[in-house]
Amino acid sequence: MEKKGSSISRKDFLKKSAAVSSFFFVPRHVLGGAGYTAPSDQLNLAAIGAGGKGSSDISNASVNGRERVAALCDVQFSGSASRAVEEFPNANRYHDFREMLDQETDLDAVTISTPDHTHAQPAKMAMERGIHVYVQKPLSHNIRESRLLTEMAKENQIVTQMGNQGASNEYLGMVHNWIDSGVLGTITEVNVWTNRPVWPQGFEMPEPDESQQPDDLHWDLWLGPADYRPYTPELHPFNWRGWWDFGTGALGDVGCHLIDIPYRVLNLGHPTDAECSVGTIFTQMWTPEYHPEGAPASSFITLHFEATEKTNSPIQMTWSDGGIRPPRPEVIPADHDMGGPNSANGVIIIGENGVITTNINDSSPLMPKLYLNDGTTEFGPESEDFDEPEYGHHRKWIDACKAGYGSPEHRALTSSFDYAGPMTEAVLMGNLAIRSYMLRRENSQGQMEFYGRKKLLWDGEKMEITNLEEANQFVGRTYREGFEV
Repeated sequence: MEKKGSSISRKDFLKKSAAVSSFFFVPRHVLGGAGYTAPSDQLNLAAIGAGGKGSSDISNASVNGRERVAALCDVQFSGSASRAVEEFPNANRYHDFREMLDQETDLDAVTISTPDHTHAQPAKMAMERGIHVYVQKPLSHNIRESRLLTEMAKENQIVTQMGNQGASNEYLGMVHNWIDSGVLGTITEVNVWTNRPVWPQGFEMPEPDESQQPDDLHWDLWLGPADYRPYTPELHPFNWRGWWDFGTGALGDVGCHLIDIPYRVLNLGHPTDAECSVGTIFTQMWTPEYHPEGAPASSFITLHFEATEKTNSPIQMTWSDGGIRPPRPEVIPADHDMGGPNSANGVIIIGENGVITTNINDSSPLMPKLYLNDGTTEFGPESEDFDEPEYGHHRKWIDACKAGYGSPEHRALTSSFDYAGPMTEAVLMGNLAIRSYMLRRENSQGQMEFYGRKKLLWDGEKMEITNLEEANQFVGRTYREGFEV
């Protein structure tokens, strides 16, 4: 990690000097005017996944150029990653994050904004090198990876943040206050829903066609831990989301935005069980489509959680996607949106005295609303105007990286892995239930029997389904050589 000819790395220098900065540094305004950041006080950043969301992630992490972006990594720089290249023309460019992490030995922090299946390996490798990490949601592709990253961040004292930026929305404080005041009384139920998927999903994987592969796309690197397949059009850069080798479906896309709200304000832990049903598509009479390699067009998930000091009762949480909404509580007027605009996405927290409803908590207006059975209502704003992009979620992580692990800035982060890891595990339990629902085998009568369509009992500490051993294959995954986690 140390540069040749140097007795102490720049990264170690920053850590040690932070404790005595008031004695060592000349005041910044004397050196370079108001807002000036001395080169010795800049973080060296890199992006792993510089296109799509990765472009804004590394831009926001640079804090308007306050920090130095030293390197960009992407499998194809001619696509949307070209925006990051234009913004940071002096950054070194790589296609393989393993090569980047080996060669860029003075990195302080990285943003990881790749498809879901390639979150865990670069995060693990970075933390092994003492590099702070920001990882897009969901934290990982599977439950085992989330647990691994959570434990590793604590063990290596890494400052972490997951990219569910709405967790830093100050209007979420309204929901916290309503819950903490006890105004809902005993809370028993939560309903969460989304209009996702908005990408192709629920049918057979498209056929490979190597003739369509862009010349500059490093396809093998994009596949990462997944089994090798020839280039398949449409998967890159976005439509991978609906295929289990690469994505985590609607839950992975927005579950960490929506489920985050009740999970956070109710202080939930591991679910105790999971059960699901999925939408069935028929293209011929009596013969349902069967494509277990991908997520279904719609699903309905039920999770149960033990009581907390915020609920005074066990909680039943339902999740529905594919545009399926829960029933409207009587207390919400017929002409009011549930959740967000057109009731497309939302959360309803149900108590004995009324309900709280919110929109999706990404970069959309949160729109918190309280409806009590006695007619009392309280509504948050329907539009938001903040000075920082994405509620300052990236900047707060950067400031915590500078302040160090365990600092007040670090403890104030809203989605460090000690929180984001368990929450992601709860989200991905829904996918474990969906994939188990599709398990089948031929019975003695020669008919296909779906043997995973039951309530799955979950031991959260052991990461184990206790009543269906075959379901535990979905707790983790198999990895292609060279991309193990």
